[in-house]
Amino acid sequence: MTLRLEGRPVTEAIDRETRSILASLGMGAPPPLLVSVHRGVDSPFRFYLKRQAKAAQALGIGFRDDTLAPGNGTDELAARLRSLDRDPSVHGVIVEHPLPAPFDFFRALEELRPEKDIDGVGARNLGRLLAQRPLHVPAVARAALAIARHYRLPLEGQPTAVVGRSPTVGLPLAVLLASRPPGGNASVRLLHSQSRDLVEGLAGTRTIFSCAGRPGLLDRRLVPEGAHVVDVGLSSVPDPGRPGGARAVGDADPDSLDGWAASLTPVPGGVGPVTVAELMANTARAWQVQLKGTGDA
Repeated sequence: MTLRLEGRPVTEAIDRETRSILASLGMGAPPPLLVSVHRGVDSPFRFYLKRQAKAAQALGIGFRDDTLAPGNGTDELAARLRSLDRDPSVHGVIVEHPLPAPFDFFRALEELRPEKDIDGVGARNLGRLLAQRPLHVPAVARAALAIARHYRLPLEGQPTAVVGRSPTVGLPLAVLLASRPPGGNASVRLLHSQSRDLVEGLAGTRTIFSCAGRPGLLDRRLVPEGAHVVDVGLSSVPDPGRPGGARAVGDADPDSLDGWAASLTPVPGGVGPVTVAELMANTARAWQVQLKGTGDA
């Protein structure tokens, strides 16, 4: 029987910590404000955006979504972020990514101070993570590790794989898992699209984190029997029976892995809601740092 690693109990635990942070400065402090900058197009991000707004409201965090006008490029995005960075009422900013050409996502993010880059994906926050002096860790990476810790998956000193090497998900997740506590202290293998043999690369691994964005990639052929799978992937596949004609899926094939893997996160309902909770926690920490005047500005 494969255990479902549901995100709900992990989310509830993170939310309790966030409420504690929000209560730490008393009733006189202005509430935190999170701004989500996006292109306003129909994508899996739109579902993520709705979750952000709902989670923020439940926690008492202000939320505003900021849509980029059609035809905007890097200069317009950079100017928007520069303005938000200078606005003292804004405590955190997240930018939809990946962005298509002509956007240069990382150049635009240079306009945000590390404490306002609450998704932790700017170069300065990623550099701090690599130096094991993190301010904001990418929310997806924190969520994946939070699930693994909550369910006591074998990490410390154990062979652990990350499938996918994007600079905002796979790479920071691999660094976080390999880092000393409060990281995972794991022995990490980083696999990707150019890895010659995924079967060989995953052989003997105890826990697999997949963020490749390839539906059905992980099945019994690749996953060692008894391994734990944290599915970070999110893709949209056609489904005429669903509203909008599509449904969200991860990298793992749940039917193939049922009864084979020791445990598996569902998609949706696994890493996704925990990512939103971690984003709100990052926002609360950013608010706390900025109000106390101990940021990196």
